[in-house]
Amino acid sequence: MCNMYVITHLIIYMYFKLEQPKINKIDPKKFQEIFINPETKKEVFDFVQRINSPVYLYWDKAQYKEPSPKNMSKEELWIFAKFIRDSDKEKSEIKSSNGEYFSWVKLPNLEEFFHKTDQDLGGNLLSFKVDIDKNNKQKLISRGVVEEAIASSQLEGADTTREVAKRFLRESRKPKNESERMILNNYIAIKKIEDEYKNKELNLKLLLEMHGDIVKDVVDELGEKPRLRKNGDKIFVTNRIDGTVYHEGPNVEFVQKELIRLFDFANDKSNTLFLHPIIKAIMLHFWLAYLHPFTDGNGRVSRLLFYWYLLKHDYWAFAYLPISRIIKKAPDKYKMAFVYTEQDDLDLTYFIDYSIEKIQLAIDDFIKYVKKRSLANSNVNKIAKIKYNLNERQIQLLQFFIGDKNEKTTIQIHTNLYQITRKTAANDLKGIEKKGFVFSKKQGRTIYYYPTKKIQEIF
Repeated sequence: MCNMYVITHLIIYMYFKLEQPKINKIDPKKFQEIFINPETKKEVFDFVQRINSPVYLYWDKAQYKEPSPKNMSKEELWIFAKFIRDSDKEKSEIKSSNGEYFSWVKLPNLEEFFHKTDQDLGGNLLSFKVDIDKNNKQKLISRGVVEEAIASSQLEGADTTREVAKRFLRESRKPKNESERMILNNYIAIKKIEDEYKNKELNLKLLLEMHGDIVKDVVDELGEKPRLRKNGDKIFVTNRIDGTVYHEGPNVEFVQKELIRLFDFANDKSNTLFLHPIIKAIMLHFWLAYLHPFTDGNGRVSRLLFYWYLLKHDYWAFAYLPISRIIKKAPDKYKMAFVYTEQDDLDLTYFIDYSIEKIQLAIDDFIKYVKKRSLANSNVNKIAKIKYNLNERQIQLLQFFIGDKNEKTTIQIHTNLYQITRKTAANDLKGIEKKGFVFSKKQGRTIYYYPTKKIQEIF
């Protein structure tokens, strides 16, 4: 039997909620027929399922999903889909500048994702059969921090290649330009989250400290301390090609009030029901980016806040995952996740769905990397350890040299990479020099170590 209550509210919804696409004439009888005919009703609900999973689609993509029910336009289907989505939404803590709240749909695939990540990222990421000792774990964390610092800065305009940036960080030299300064700042800020900030509650002082880490010697040329933007600071996020305005930062008074609520949410002091830590971290990422409290660095600080919350809640394995590197592969999709969320009735599901997809890709990418390195290590270790009595750090350095014969290293770089003492680093390098795998050359006050052809005996 037809549910007239649902149909009536659907028709009201069509007239007052829908802004895209525009429909000049709607026939209520057509929607009544959907509920009466089980076959048509199933077709419509199947369509809704297809545009919700595996990717939560916006109208610009949903309209091309096939097949669709007969005698029903894609515009009418979209109305029905939005009606179903809205009926399943939960209100978030995030308020828009017009006073309405962002809301989100808890999609069916989330429970499986949470279960898997709780097993993996809650402390068991390296549980698959891979032999990783303390030194290798530290190197993997260093890799994650370096890759995140580079990619997050490149997303905001840092103009340098990944290879050049990695070499610059390894050598611990002073930045030569603004792009290198951005990357170094991001690297330092992420390290501070891992070492210090994760043990603190979020407040304005800590947020400004994070921002100060990010913009040091880049934006702050006049010596002005990190601060929230003022009324005269106009903030627009635009398309760099055609100038389309994607987002205008809310007024300063609104931002200041909402930051207090954001801090309570971040410190788990708000009255909301339990939310999975990954969802809360994603929401914090979006919330700060939406408020845009600074004149520069908002994206980088928002991504820092994501890591801060997860590391604070013992999801320590996120230190391994350079998620910005995955985002950078298709940066437009990252921007559109924000745009869709704002434009489609404050539907936060777009940004949550996008973020979870990137987290999963980062996990998969990391596991493939570790397994590949582990397989290579197991073959090499038999020769390197038994025949030449080399330790793990020495073996990894020689593997690095095989990847690029023009590379070099120093005692300071080796010290930083493995978080060891200078004495231990010096012993490592002098040890492989005695065995003929590297040779040293002094340039100024620094001794550099270069690879020799003998490395090929191991690899």
